Amino acid sequence: MALLPFGSFKEGAVALLVGTVLVLLVKFWRSVVPVYFSPLRRLRGPPNGELLFGNLKQIGSESAELTQEWIAQYGRTFRFYGPLRAPRLFTTDLRAINHVLTRSMEYYKPPESRKGLARLLGEGVLVTEGAKHKQQRHIMNPAFGPAQIRELTEIFLEKANGLCEYWNAQIAAQGGSARTNVIEGLSKMTLDVIGLAGFSYEFDALNPEKPTNELNRAFSVIFKQPPKMNLFAIIGGFVPVLQRLDPRVRQGDEAKAVMQRIGMELLQEKKASILSEKSAGGVEKKDVQGRDLLTLLLKANMATDVPDSQRLTDEEVIAQVPTFLVAGHETTSTATTWCLHALTQDPAIQTKLRAELLSVHTDTPSMDDLNALPYLDHVVRETLRLYSPVTITSRVAQTDDVLPLSEPITDRAGNTLHELPLPKGSRVQIPILALHRLKALWGEDAAEFRLNCARARPRRPERWDNPPEATANMPGVWGHLLTFLGGPHACIGYRFSLVEMKALVFTLVRNFEFELAVPKEDVKPLGLFLQRPCLASEREKGAQLPLLLRPYRRS
Repeated sequence: MALLPFGSFKEGAVALLVGTVLVLLVKFWRSVVPVYFSPLRRLRGPPNGELLFGNLKQIGSESAELTQEWIAQYGRTFRFYGPLRAPRLFTTDLRAINHVLTRSMEYYKPPESRKGLARLLGEGVLVTEGAKHKQQRHIMNPAFGPAQIRELTEIFLEKANGLCEYWNAQIAAQGGSARTNVIEGLSKMTLDVIGLAGFSYEFDALNPEKPTNELNRAFSVIFKQPPKMNLFAIIGGFVPVLQRLDPRVRQGDEAKAVMQRIGMELLQEKKASILSEKSAGGVEKKDVQGRDLLTLLLKANMATDVPDSQRLTDEEVIAQVPTFLVAGHETTSTATTWCLHALTQDPAIQTKLRAELLSVHTDTPSMDDLNALPYLDHVVRETLRLYSPVTITSRVAQTDDVLPLSEPITDRAGNTLHELPLPKGSRVQIPILALHRLKALWGEDAAEFRLNCARARPRRPERWDNPPEATANMPGVWGHLLTFLGGPHACIGYRFSLVEMKALVFTLVRNFEFELAVPKEDVKPLGLFLQRPCLASEREKGAQLPLLLRPYRRS
């Protein structure tokens, strides 16, 4: 093969560089420059922040305290800065949030977020927008109804008991009590659950004698290394081909290929099984039965009474497998971790909860039994309020719009605004965690984990006996909270997550006493969007929550 002369190679490299720069400039001019003329710049808000990231790092790492200070200073709707100091809207105004979340055809998730998710997950329901998202939700809805989740409760309890055995082995090895990072065990347990409940795949992550399987390794590569916010990530958003230079991206692509290959094998097996069940007359919607989510999804998609135009392709069905994994694994394990942390901070709450759970005379309650326990329900609600795993979400206006406000705001010139013009491309930040800790909604003790227990201080009514009237207009799909969002993009698996969390807390609190193994001041949130606990003294070790576990001895 003839080699190119050095001069030709050099000219080609220069041409490639110049072309890349031109692409960057064009994209910058089209998508970024108009933002700088946005009317959002006229709003009040915090100082510029960093040139590269604006205020994003502050919002992610210091959201619990700093955003409350900003709200107190600038009001519930204000301007902050994103990368390259482009203005964005920050709002806890419930009317404005409802407007954005219910208009899914007019407000999409940010393009860089969708591209990043698509690279890892494929074009699943977490990624798609518009008509395609509506089509996928329509096919998937039957798999996530109450009757289907009721069938999966047995799996939740089986794996929760498996986690008890896992921790009891550690207690036996350490002589009666154990110091353990509970994140590790909870993560294994929820991975086992989503494997079985999602697509009848046995990760067997809680089995210390079984080697890690291929899908488990692929999952770890993708989801155990959260993306970093740096200059390379920002440039890669404009020129995706440059992302290939990042070794983490290449590893993610390889892991995704493994997940797609195994997912396709599972899909073909299940399709063959479904067709053999109904070899005579085909599959109809009324035949949508089964246990795991993938089987239910396939049956709904293969039903003869579904028009061809509404069916998902095999690739779209496969894209839901990693979607099940990421949506049904990390968020539930994170929420349960924070719940155990909260129980260590108030032994009276832990004791009262345990008493209610022990009043149930079975180790395998049904979904209805779990949902009938009021104090367990309150503990879960308060956990998902104060420690919402996903802390923020963003939307981008696809057309020019006018955003209504329930409370007027004052701009930098002193003008009173009752609504806000939002040009196409405007970004709206919805701060879930800040909203859940807003004193205007939840009262002066909004930053406390509050449940009614006997204490030295005067008793107060439980927050969830009579939720504050101001929260009635919260546009969330569940429980006066925005934990699972609202509108057409509300979390499709929220029932799954809630029942799994209740089954976990039910089993663990009946079997163990939990105590924090480090000073409470050392426990801090870690992460920009999905926040897990870490130790401030060991932040470089990543997410962890060391607790002391002792078996609870029933009298």
